[in-house]
Amino acid sequence: MTKGRLEAFSDGVIAILITIMVLELKVPRGADMEALRPLLPVFLTYIMSYAFLGIYWNNHHHMLYATTRINGKILWANLHLLFWLSLVPFVTGWMGENHFAEVPTAVYGVVLLFSGVAYVILQGTIIAEHGKQSKLALAVGSDLKGKLSAALYAAAIPSAFVREWIADAIYVGVVLMWLVPDRRIESRLQD
Repeated sequence: MTKGRLEAFSDGVIAILITIMVLELKVPRGADMEALRPLLPVFLTYIMSYAFLGIYWNNHHHMLYATTRINGKILWANLHLLFWLSLVPFVTGWMGENHFAEVPTAVYGVVLLFSGVAYVILQGTIIAEHGKQSKLALAVGSDLKGKLSAALYAAAIPSAFVREWIADAIYVGVVLMWLVPDRRIESRLQD
């Protein structure tokens, strides 16, 4: 089985998710800058979620570029990832509309955490199909960045109930950590 359909489907789903999020941004009722103030929490969560989905799209692209064949397990692992990513518009809107309240902020973290877990499962499934000496396996290595992200998301969830801004800062920190594209796969493919 080739990877082309998997890439096209995944790209389409992520594009739709970003479109859904932008459609949730409501037009303000005033014509001055003050009219934008109530939209600030929604807009900030949109920016963070847009970056989050963009990071997944970028890394997913690199991972599939290093993949030569697809099997049924990989297809299901990819659908599992897309399931968790499909919840991003909902939790983005919920957290933004409720001005970063505790429960929506914690649930946002749960979706981020399970998206990360799903990505690791997909990555492991691809490595299992291609072998421990595959370009992807060698590029990923111990995946310290991925493990650190999961640990930070896990810490952010209960932090939302202590001080929600701590959880928000952790989410932003993880986005900033991943904003620079992961060059491990690119460098391995150039070898």
